[in-house]
Amino acid sequence: MDLRKIQRTSGGTFFVCLPKDWAERNGLDRGSVVSVTETADGPLVVNPKYDAERAPQVAMIRPSSFLDRVIVEKYLLGYDIIQVQAKDRISPLDRERVKQASSRLVGLEIVEEDHSKIVMQCLLEPSTFPPQKILRREYSIASGVHRDAVTALLEGDLQLAKTVVARDNEVNRLYFLLVRVLRTVIQNPGLSEKLGILPIDCLDYRLAASLVESIGDHSASIGETAIRLGGAKIPDNFSKLILQLHKVAYGSHENAINAVFSHDVSVAESVRSERETVEALFHEIETTLRDLPTEVGRNLLAVASSISRIYDNSLDIADLVMPKLP
Repeated sequence: MDLRKIQRTSGGTFFVCLPKDWAERNGLDRGSVVSVTETADGPLVVNPKYDAERAPQVAMIRPSSFLDRVIVEKYLLGYDIIQVQAKDRISPLDRERVKQASSRLVGLEIVEEDHSKIVMQCLLEPSTFPPQKILRREYSIASGVHRDAVTALLEGDLQLAKTVVARDNEVNRLYFLLVRVLRTVIQNPGLSEKLGILPIDCLDYRLAASLVESIGDHSASIGETAIRLGGAKIPDNFSKLILQLHKVAYGSHENAINAVFSHDVSVAESVRSERETVEALFHEIETTLRDLPTEVGRNLLAVASSISRIYDNSLDIADLVMPKLP
């Protein structure tokens, strides 16, 4: 840290000298123009290249058995162009991996392709995707997946169950998009100001988005269980208990995410107050399932466990809520 004293002219203007090394590295001289921006939490940002167009970040990768994971990693790190380059020819399997990976990532499109090269480019402008809106959209889909998964199970609706599993992919896509935008915000104070989010808030958004994504995953597991059961009728006593547990869990994550946006601690605490109800219902479900065939009981217990974990995710989201500063 370089500490410098504030000075003042006879006319009342405050000024501070810029570090010489920093000025020379950035090509500044007498008469150069820099931008000075006040961030939401107070500090000033001095930008020597405020009017320079940012050069696109390019990642070069080689085909491998982890190709799809590497593509996701580069996307999350904020690379604008991801180029897969083989020594000779890209195999059909690797081409399929590239296409599947790009389909999972919002805005990433294949813009060039030949026998040894595939070029993907992210066509999104981060400033048009406020993190709050992405998180709200991610939650909207995840909560719908949760609701429909339980409905598909209790009504034996196999088509709805298959739709539930497919829609979870959209939750994942939005989660990846949010991570990319948040990382870009952290690296770009100007973008932070434009989107109205402080860098320190990015961690909470990342955690909340991860927990919402987990709600989607657990809901998809319920849908998969419904498919395995093949539309079999669920015993009435279990249906009533699982519906009660579902309503508590659903209401909990709805309250938790609303509390995150409103900074309402009392709403967040109401989520914690449901813990005893969830534990009692889960215990009653375990007791009820003892009279069922082993395979059916095991699948239905997995459903109850998934809903219980959804409640745990809701509780973790609620724990992120802090009072709004004046």
